[in-house]
Amino acid sequence: MGIVNVTPDSFSDGGRYEQVDTAVEHAMGLALAGAQLIDVGGESTRPGAERLPVDEEQRRVLPVIRELVDRGIPVSVDTMNASTAAAAAELGVVMINDVSGGLADEGMPRVAAETGLHFVAMHWRGQSSTMQDNAVYTNVLRDVRNELKLRVAELIVNGVRPDRIILDPGIGFAKTGEQNWQLLANIPALNTIGYPVLIGASRKRFLAKLLENDAPPSERDTATATVSALAAQAGVWGVRVHNVAATKAALDVWEEMQP
Repeated sequence: MGIVNVTPDSFSDGGRYEQVDTAVEHAMGLALAGAQLIDVGGESTRPGAERLPVDEEQRRVLPVIRELVDRGIPVSVDTMNASTAAAAAELGVVMINDVSGGLADEGMPRVAAETGLHFVAMHWRGQSSTMQDNAVYTNVLRDVRNELKLRVAELIVNGVRPDRIILDPGIGFAKTGEQNWQLLANIPALNTIGYPVLIGASRKRFLAKLLENDAPPSERDTATATVSALAAQAGVWGVRVHNVAATKAALDVWEEMQP
């Protein structure tokens, strides 16, 4: 999955793709580089971010989604708002990527159920403005697994088809750096929940600790690509990244080395 942030305040590339034409151009470049799905979001979910009005989110993302769908590019919408997901579904997106797993907007499970789209349910413990206060676990792997299983059960009760659900352990969301690494080291245990797993570690802050001088986001792509290859080896369904070319190269190497 290639990331297109149509925002002025993304932690990685805030403001670079705020205009429709530049966002579409960037997305097309990601598709040419090998992205099989373009994830378009208009609301920053970086630690500390405040919520965005829904009408502003839609003003940002819907024109970009329309242009990409018209060009035949498979698109997912990155949103916590049911009305935005519904509007994006009408434009032809193939997936809803909700970092709250349907908890931020009580109408989201209904939209996921009625549209029949694939639905990414991420592990979530509150809004970005306060989520790091909730990075307290008895056992992070066990707790995240249990909370994801509960989320799946609630989605199914609300009519979401089990074969449409994809799980995301929420790397960087209400997690410390150490907790992120614990989850990544135990992807096989996340797979045993029984649903496809998406990993979104791209350029996140915990990767910078591995690099000299606490490297800025744009210099974390090699670490991201390595995580992607190891996640593929562990059996994930997909990886969500900013630099598609770097990750595709790592995945191509991994694929060639398979017996």
